[in-house]
Formats: sequence, structure tokens, C-alpha cells
Amino acid sequence: MGDARDVDRAIDAVWRIESARLIAGLARMVRDVGAAEELAQDALVTALERWRTDGVPANPGAWLMQTAKRRAIDRLRHRKLKQRKHEEIGRDLEIDQQLAVPDYDTALDDDIGDDLLRLIFTACHPLLATEGRLALTLRVMGGLTTDEIARAFLTPEPTIAQRIVRAKRALADAKVPFEVPRGAERGDRLSSVLEVIYLIFNEGYSATAGDDWMRPQLCQEALRVGRILAELTPTDPEVHGLVALMEIQASRSAARTGPGGEPILLLEQDRARWDRLLIGRGLRALARAEAIGEPTGPYVLQAAIAACHARALTADATDWPRIVALYTALGTIAPSPVVELNRAVAVSMASGPAAGLEIIDTLVGIPALKSYHLLPAVRGDFLAKLGRNKEAKAEFERAASLTRNARERALLLDRARRA
Repeated sequence: MGDARDVDRAIDAVWRIESARLIAGLARMVRDVGAAEELAQDALVTALERWRTDGVPANPGAWLMQTAKRRAIDRLRHRKLKQRKHEEIGRDLEIDQQLAVPDYDTALDDDIGDDLLRLIFTACHPLLATEGRLALTLRVMGGLTTDEIARAFLTPEPTIAQRIVRAKRALADAKVPFEVPRGAERGDRLSSVLEVIYLIFNEGYSATAGDDWMRPQLCQEALRVGRILAELTPTDPEVHGLVALMEIQASRSAARTGPGGEPILLLEQDRARWDRLLIGRGLRALARAEAIGEPTGPYVLQAAIAACHARALTADATDWPRIVALYTALGTIAPSPVVELNRAVAVSMASGPAAGLEIIDTLVGIPALKSYHLLPAVRGDFLAKLGRNKEAKAEFERAASLTRNARERALLLDRARRA
């Protein structure tokens, strides 16, 4: 018997690592993500009871899978016996034969890769609203609790719980197949999957609200899911492009905040604090994406932009003309006001603030950017560099009034005072 606290810590660690695979394997059996999560949670409760007495098993993930599969078999038997349909009883026998596993390793490793891929595509089904996809993906793929998801997005816990329940119910009611779609549907669904993963990463990288500039756990979970997807879809360049982008951006995490948690902007960061291991992983993922040779997509282009920064040992060494060209290409295949805003920043670095301001001024009246705090923030920066300090001060103050992140607001107000 081990110390109860040690056992609880072990269980928490195992759940973080194995929950996605556990739920994926169970969902393949019961064809219902919600039911699969319930079975996994039941197995976790059993582990809490048994491991405190018997100790943590040598292969805890497989122990959980074996326990949950037995419960799944019991549930299927009960349901089908209640229905009293001979054909389903016969199918029970077939299911029992398929699911009877001789050891824990077999229980854990059975079709794991395919199951995880099915789970990712199911959790990110386009019939769900974006917030539902985010919550469900973090729950079943990231292993986060409802409370952790609520705190990450500064949303009341009951709201997150309702989103997860509604998402699981919607999938069940629509009888969404637990499978990886084929053909055009797969391409459409993959786009949704990548969007959700990157939304999760971005919320961790630059929190939209709250007292913290970053939420590293969200970045880590998005990266973990992205890496899984990259291994399961090795021939899709956009998947590797997204992983490359996240790896490179995550490499800057330690340099993005000061001792008091205050934000440090890209050009002011100590690049010696950038994680060279993550940069190396990102550059390899980018090379893998580019080697596939298909038409370059938006995530590959964004990763290429991030790579320009990663390869520059100092801010002055950045290849800004190449970044301008990459943003121009990105604006062609995925046009948006935000892409144009970022291109304006690159143009200002390559050709001076006046050139950047000329682009920014064409964006001021766009409705989509009306409440986007980075538009006045960037415009204020250009005006300050041009010596138009009074106008710059007003832009920084406007940007501060629009952001919901306390750290970012303090940074912008400080820039307004110094303008």
C-alpha cells in the first residue's frame, strides 16, 4: 500500500497521459463519446479505491483500459438483454470475443492510433458550435476538468459544463459515426480540427482576458493534440504546418514575460531564452510540411513566418522582406483584415513606419476590426516612431480600453504615458 497522496498524484498523472486513448478506445466500442467518458470516469473511481490498497499497477493505463472495457461489456449485455433481441444477443457474443483481451498491453494498444484520430474528428465535428468543440476537445483530448477549462477561458464552470453536455448530446442525437470521414468531408472536418487546436493554443499564448498574459497549460495541451494528429496524418502538410507554427511560437514562452509577469513584446525579448529544442522541432515539422510538395496552405505559411523570427539570432537580423512576401501570399489564399494588419507591421519593419501606417489607415473603417485592440495599438506604435506623439497617446489609450487582459492593458497605458 502506498501513501494516499502519492497514489492520488499518480492517478492524476496517469489520467492526464492516458485519458484520451482510454476514451478513444471505449468510444470505438460503444459508439458514443459521452458514454465512453462515463466509462472512463468509472474506471478512474475504481482505481482510486483499488490502488490505495493494492498499489499502483506496473501498467496503470492498461489497467484502466481493461477495467473500463469490462464495464462496457457489462453495459452492452444489460442493454441488449433488456431489449431481448436475438440478433443483438448474438452480436454480444461476437463483441465479447472481440473485446476479450489476454493481457493489459493488448487492452491498451488495440487500434490506439485509429481510435485517437476518430476521437479528434468526432470532438471537432462541424455540427457543434466553436465553443462546444473547444470545450469537448479539451475535455476528452486534453484531460482537463470542467473547472480547469472554465478557468482557462474565464467562463463560469456551469456554462462550460452545459457546453460539454450539449456537445455530447448533439453528437449522440445526430448519430455521428465514430470514424474518420473520407473524401471531401474529411478535408472539411480536418479544417475544423486544425481550427480548434489553434484556437486553444492561441488562448494559451495570448489570453483574451484575465490577469495573466499567458496560460501555458492550454499551449501544452494544444501542442500535445497537434503532435498526435501529425503522427496519425503523416501526409497532410497543413497538419505539420500547424505543429511547426505552435512549436516555434511556444519556444518563446520563457522570454515573453518579465519577473512580475508583465508582457515582453517580440522585438524586445531575450532570444537566448528561446527554447532551441522547440525551435528545432518546429523547423523539422516545417521542412516535413514543405517536403510533401502540395500547394502551400495558411498554416505552412504562418509557420514559415515564425521560422524567419526563429532563425534570426537578433531582432535586427530578421528577414523582414521575406516576411512581407509570406504575408502577401497568406493574404492571397486566406485574406483577412488581421493578416493585412500583420503585413502592415512587417512592411513597417522593412520599409519604415510611414509605409506601415499607409496600410493601417486603410483598415480603420473595417467593421471586423472595430473592437480589435491591436489595430489602435499598432497604429499608435507607427505614430510614435514618426514623432506624432499626441496621436500615438490617443491610440494607445484606445487600445487599452478595448483589451480585456489586465497585463496587456497595463502595457498599453504605460506606452501611452511614454508617448
